[in-house]
Amino acid sequence: MTSLVELRVLEGPNLYFPRAAIKLTLDIGALSDVPTRTAQAFARRIGLGQARPGEPGTGFRQRFAIRAVARLVRALAAESGTTRLAVRVRPTSDPHQIVVAYPWRHRERAQEMGRAVAEVIDALPATDVDELMHRAAERVAAAAVGEGPRTLTPGVPVVAVTGTNGKTTTSRMIAHVARTNGLVVGWSNTDGIYVDGALVEAGDYSGPSGAGRVLAHPEVEFAVTETARGGILLKGIGLTRNDVSVVTNVSADHLGLQGIDTLDQLAEVKAVVPRITRKGGWAVLNGDDPRVLAMRTVIKARPWVFSRDPDSPAIREVLNEGGRATTVIDGWVCVVAPNADPELVVELVDVPMTLAGLSRFNVENTLAATSAALAAGIPREVVAAGLRSFRPDAEHNPGRMNFFSIGEVTVVVDLAHNEAGLEALLEVMGGVRRPGARLLLGLGAVGDRQDDLIERLGEIGAMGSDVVAIGHKQHYLRGRTVAELDGLMRAGAARVGVEELESYPTEVAALAALVGQAQPGDVVGLMCHAEREDVFAWIAEHDGTADDPETLGGKVRAAHG
Repeated sequence: MTSLVELRVLEGPNLYFPRAAIKLTLDIGALSDVPTRTAQAFARRIGLGQARPGEPGTGFRQRFAIRAVARLVRALAAESGTTRLAVRVRPTSDPHQIVVAYPWRHRERAQEMGRAVAEVIDALPATDVDELMHRAAERVAAAAVGEGPRTLTPGVPVVAVTGTNGKTTTSRMIAHVARTNGLVVGWSNTDGIYVDGALVEAGDYSGPSGAGRVLAHPEVEFAVTETARGGILLKGIGLTRNDVSVVTNVSADHLGLQGIDTLDQLAEVKAVVPRITRKGGWAVLNGDDPRVLAMRTVIKARPWVFSRDPDSPAIREVLNEGGRATTVIDGWVCVVAPNADPELVVELVDVPMTLAGLSRFNVENTLAATSAALAAGIPREVVAAGLRSFRPDAEHNPGRMNFFSIGEVTVVVDLAHNEAGLEALLEVMGGVRRPGARLLLGLGAVGDRQDDLIERLGEIGAMGSDVVAIGHKQHYLRGRTVAELDGLMRAGAARVGVEELESYPTEVAALAALVGQAQPGDVVGLMCHAEREDVFAWIAEHDGTADDPETLGGKVRAAHG
């Protein structure tokens, strides 16, 4: 059995280093279990002569193993003539596994180093540690060099957006504002690659390949890249730097995957994006999220925070540091600089995405997009014009808070893939519900979420709506069964007293059932992940029409007088 669980090549800046790195996941069971005398001989051979390994299987031995593996990598690098090597080692939720990372310049030799490290650990019961190390170093030295990293240095301005919620909407808003400024904009996100508003390649391009394809396009003058957690962890970021970064928030999503088990660890991953923002650039951070605000301690760029509260302590702190802030004062989106009067940008009631300011999450997305666009040098009046013309419809922001009318029933379609997203969906549904009308929710979950998160979705959905039905996502079961997901969501709903839920095999079927029982004035919301185009087609087939800003504004006024 080999100790090498996984060897992954990270092509660019990542959780461990601001440049390309090799990531090893190692089982340290062999090192934890060898006799103390063998562990001591191994420690002396790699330059840890004063180390005390502890007894096999103890916590002291585990800590020694972490330290020793880092020293082993450095020793092999030195003896193979490679270079002096920086090494990072982290424990995982599995006490028998650790993650080791080191930068690389030559792909093949760097991977051979990883395999050699594992072979040394595997052979540790052997008593001749000197010979073991010598053979491993020889193999590394004899390995083919291989090509270098393919990390790109941008030749055009780049705005990089990350966060748990709102990153797709925010990146689309920034791209729209930049196009309003007359620029040819390329942007990559979870839907695909877009150039000048046209989809040129469909697929999830929130990783390094998306940024590479955007920057390779000869006509692109301005780039917006959506950078997801998975891309950072599995491949690294494809760019050496960005000019402006945006972190929307950090909330519970995708925990328990790729060694990220807590919100603090997830924040570390998201912080990679502002960490590589160039020194003269701006890092746009959510001042209302403590984990995001704390990222300003690890950045080289200047801080620019956004907050719905103009009296936020985050704004005071950042202005005292010479930064900038975007906030809402008397219903206006305003920019605040140190020792200056607020600069008015646009009134919230004129920004369709905010539902006249009722959608808290889209107010935050608007503040983030405003900050990023201004930080990128786009004139204030252009930013205002772009925000006024960006609509929550299938053309500008497909799958995110898209409003439709089917007769006198309102339908809202949104990705809403986690707790915060579902809360935002219910918030905007309530924002257009007329007095006495009902909220009907099509609930769903993808299979790679933790049990408690899926149950929590059921709880939030049942608590926040008058009627809830489950619409399953067959393409996103990700190792689970429909019955398992069904049971978890029902368990969450039962916690708030909702026992009767209908289940449907698809999102379209759930939508059809809910619209079929809706009364005039009711609002139907659908958590739509897998069947967006089919859902849009079903709405069109049933004489549904997309709400324009005037129609949407009328619904808000009818709901709130």
